[in-house]
Amino acid sequence: MRILALETSCDETAVAVVEDGRRTLANIILTQNELHAQYGGVVPEAAARQHLGAINRCLDQALQQAGLSLENVDCFAATLGPGLIGSLLIGANAAKALSLVSGKPFRGVHHLYGHVCANYLDSDLKPPFLCLLVSGGHTQLIHVSDYDRMEILGETLDDAVGEAYDKTGRLLGAGFPGGPALDRLAQHGNSKAFNLPTARTQGPYDFSFSGLKTAMRRAYERACAEPAPSPTLQEDLAASFQHTVVETLFRKTLACAEARNLTTIAIAGGVSANQGLRQRFQAFASNHPDYRVCVPKMAYCTDNAAMIASSAFFNPLTDNWTMEVFSRTPAKSCEASQP
Repeated sequence: MRILALETSCDETAVAVVEDGRRTLANIILTQNELHAQYGGVVPEAAARQHLGAINRCLDQALQQAGLSLENVDCFAATLGPGLIGSLLIGANAAKALSLVSGKPFRGVHHLYGHVCANYLDSDLKPPFLCLLVSGGHTQLIHVSDYDRMEILGETLDDAVGEAYDKTGRLLGAGFPGGPALDRLAQHGNSKAFNLPTARTQGPYDFSFSGLKTAMRRAYERACAEPAPSPTLQEDLAASFQHTVVETLFRKTLACAEARNLTTIAIAGGVSANQGLRQRFQAFASNHPDYRVCVPKMAYCTDNAAMIASSAFFNPLTDNWTMEVFSRTPAKSCEASQP
């Protein structure tokens, strides 16, 4: 089955064609980073207008790359949420229009389920496994027991990892988006230069990063107030921040996997492109042959339509089950704990 999918949930206009949920025939992604960088964040109305102007061009490019015409497509899919309402409407309405005109089925997809399914692309991964989903708006540990059966075991109580990276990147003047910028800086810094706190949460597999963000601001202000700040201050702060985040994610993910007797761990979401995070998990897997760690190819880490097409294949129903799965919001407390 060849599925053409559109993803416009935020600031990437993406169109892809995927065969049988795993083989990518085309994957077109048009980013808007240059536009939104001047504002230090995504402007919803501007993002929607960019999608509107780019969607037809991306569709043409995807079909050309796949070597197909619309007649060769078996199904159309699009992200229905969560995301920016104006942006979501562009992709969803375009896919629905193509479905109506061609008489082919339409499948609506939950964006977070799409990130989980990014691990199926160009891969033989099958459930069950534990998925660490880390993105700009979400941080979750998900037990994927089957293609259409998932359970959230833990999630962030405040800032998501990507959000914490963006805010810290803005603090250090690293630019937008903050995640890739901090990741590059961290490669040249001393991860032990600053002793940053981690959060102790009531739920053993929940996360909290708001305290770390505040600690970073205080450490930055104290360091800048010194008579002769270190010439590698920016790099050392980035490395210390990234080390704390990565170790928190790794420690809780491994504890959760051991508790559930899961030996396959998948990482998904935009932050799965982070080199520090990938290296930490891959180093663990190389030293522990009983475990398997799966990380999507870089092209499938950030928002893309290939993962939406894959998820439309593995969950052919356009019902609310994914919405119910990802709506878990535990009322739990957290407190800061020095390492």
